[in-house]
Amino acid sequence: MSEVKIAAQTRTEFGKGAARRIRRDSKVPGVLYGHGSDPRHLTLPGHELLLALRTPNVLISLDIDGKTNELAIPKAVQRDPLKGFLEHVDLLLVKRGEKVTVEVPVHAEGELAPGGNLLEHVLVALPVDAEATHIPQAVTVSVEGLEAGASIHAKDITLPSGVTLAVDEDAVVLQVLAAQAEEAPEGEAAGGEGEEAGAEA
Repeated sequence: MSEVKIAAQTRTEFGKGAARRIRRDSKVPGVLYGHGSDPRHLTLPGHELLLALRTPNVLISLDIDGKTNELAIPKAVQRDPLKGFLEHVDLLLVKRGEKVTVEVPVHAEGELAPGGNLLEHVLVALPVDAEATHIPQAVTVSVEGLEAGASIHAKDITLPSGVTLAVDEDAVVLQVLAAQAEEAPEGEAAGGEGEEAGAEA
């Protein structure tokens, strides 16, 4: 996978007010942590970071203050729930050759057997262990011709060389559900209406 180079600056101001000022400048506050080192608070360019995060588990080459270069992958991204802009990002420090545990999106291809069956993604992302600089962007699974009741387990998915499962191999990833039969309209209540009581004498 390719690396995305991003220039970052060490952040010295903290708190909500400082974060708002950073975002007003079209930048994003972030934290770089890992390998037992103290967390490093950074400011990153918003547009460049947004483009980079379009790639799942993107490998980011950070140029920090023009002095040090570090490799990192995104671990947590906070977005504004309404407008969608980036509010904060947590980055995990990685090194070349190091194995990391990440979740890789699962893509299904092919058509299910006829009959209006539904495909359920039990796991939308598959936990795997991969070398930090060779994280697959996704895994693809064929569901061609699968019928209701069929399921695909983690062990059934072909992984790229050097990538191993980080989840139970019998974990269900995809399953095919039978089409829901339309429910018949509820019948009228059975039994006739009670007879009116006669007037008392």
